[in-house]
Amino acid sequence: MRILGVDLGQSKSAWAELDSQTGKRAQGWVAMDDESLLRLLERRRPEQLVIESGPLAGRVHDLAAARGIRVLVADTTAEAWRWKNVKRKTDRDDACKLVRLAALDQINPVHMPAPAVRQLRALLEYRRALVSETTRSKNRIRATLQTVGRRLAPGKSAWTAKAIAGWGTELRPLAECSPEELWRGLAHTELQHLADVQARLAEVDDKLRALARAYPGVARLSSLPGVGRLTALVIIATLDQPQRFKTRRQVAAYGGLVPRRFQSGQMDRSGRISKRGSPLLRWALNQASWAAIRCSPELRAFYLHVGGASKKRRKQAIVAVMRKLLVIAWALLRDGTRYQAQRLRGRSQAVQAA
Repeated sequence: MRILGVDLGQSKSAWAELDSQTGKRAQGWVAMDDESLLRLLERRRPEQLVIESGPLAGRVHDLAAARGIRVLVADTTAEAWRWKNVKRKTDRDDACKLVRLAALDQINPVHMPAPAVRQLRALLEYRRALVSETTRSKNRIRATLQTVGRRLAPGKSAWTAKAIAGWGTELRPLAECSPEELWRGLAHTELQHLADVQARLAEVDDKLRALARAYPGVARLSSLPGVGRLTALVIIATLDQPQRFKTRRQVAAYGGLVPRRFQSGQMDRSGRISKRGSPLLRWALNQASWAAIRCSPELRAFYLHVGGASKKRRKQAIVAVMRKLLVIAWALLRDGTRYQAQRLRGRSQAVQAA
């Protein structure tokens, strides 16, 4: 079997080819435009293409898959990609590593979603960035005003239209500020930036709400406590094809919500969660879990059982709720059903009685 490995780069990529039967090898470089990539595939005619996961993997995957080439996308978080102690690392070496590991069946493959799902993930990631920028902008305004003794009301009350109309009267365009009152201009400029970010966030939210109507799973997941339409979209886009997971532990591991394992000789212990997979998924599940324990007696009981009376265990307890929400969401998507609280209630009562 002819295996072609490409170490993807921004402008050009190194490639290596290996015939697993004869052991014959070849190497070279290819430009990262579609025409050059297609010429390489036509010239080498590989039976399998191996690439690393990353921003460019989707486009290359689609080009090859459309021509009937089997594509293997490698997980770069695996042990084989830890090269900090390697004396030499080049793009050509990486391309050779890809084909050698593929020939030995030592690559942990990554699921490649359809283009529409990848675009949805990108839009959801952009929304998360806008939410984070909104928080940073508000913090910058607060810090600027505090330097001159102005304090804003805590929480969301400082950012209502009425509140901004009150403290905003002290601000001025930066060009109109004297050297002693530059803080007025700084806060005014940042307030304009905040308004721009919030306008973009509203536009993205409108588009995501429109997209949510095309996914039947959104209504099913919205029946879960604490899970809204946007969180449901994050779960759907991340899990993509729920049938590809066989067990609940596989789902939890995919979300990075299982503990790390350290085993050597007589030592066998678990560490913190692995945090592998999508940070966006964990961010959305974290927010949903805090909302869920406020509105769901079943999840609240589960949270209190795991956390107990110790404040130090609150983080572990909320991670346990995140994992439970993810597993339930996976089951709902897999089976095409809606959430039934009585099922979880029976488990929670059993947990409390134990």
